[in-house]
Amino acid sequence: MTPDPVEPVPVSGPPPVFAAHHVSKIYRSGEVEVVALDDVSLEIARGEFIVLLGASGSGKSTLLNILGGLDVPSSGDVRFGDHVLSGAGEAALTAYRREHVGFVFQFYNLIPSLTVRENVQLVTDIAPQAMGVDEAIALVGLTPRRDHFPSQLSGGEQQRVAIARAIVKKPDVLLCDEPTGALDYATGKLVLDVIERIHAELHTTVVVITHNAAIADMADRVIVLGSGRVQRVERTAVKKTPAELSW
Repeated sequence: MTPDPVEPVPVSGPPPVFAAHHVSKIYRSGEVEVVALDDVSLEIARGEFIVLLGASGSGKSTLLNILGGLDVPSSGDVRFGDHVLSGAGEAALTAYRREHVGFVFQFYNLIPSLTVRENVQLVTDIAPQAMGVDEAIALVGLTPRRDHFPSQLSGGEQQRVAIARAIVKKPDVLLCDEPTGALDYATGKLVLDVIERIHAELHTTVVVITHNAAIADMADRVIVLGSGRVQRVERTAVKKTPAELSW
């Protein structure tokens, strides 16, 4: 028997930065339907560090893409502040992504022919309130490498460039899809340390997708997904720093 979906626990204090209610996403290919999300409801407070935890196929990436305005739900209501994302047109979603959201993916998507500084600089051309490029690079600890090309960097350094590129526009929300998935243990910890530093210093709302339960110990709350549904929501009693994690 499929369990009933978990209803969101309203966040305390100011209105939530994200509110999703009864969200479903169905992909169709001919006669075949794939239910990626099934009646998902959640709220995320401004400044929270959230981990979306679940196995492959649980709906994590679909949910993150909807929160980030890269996709729209088949049904249900999704809001970011006073922005209604469900049913929004592409122009509105593009403006939302440009002005409010930074993305970090498992693969770095850097432009090989551009230096670290040039890769980060690209984003400032479309960001209305960008921080200084060198400031963003310093936040991720890559000032000595800012004139290097991606091929001259390690995987962890390339991921930190991707984080600098995401935060240089001072986004309200940083959405990270398996940011350590392609990295070894030690390098993954360095990247998580950068994400935690951004959260602490810039007060950015952070949502991290992972299948690694150990990373959940960094979060304020953990939202566990399975079969396209929220299975449970856990509040972290004692948060750990990346240095304290082990997996």
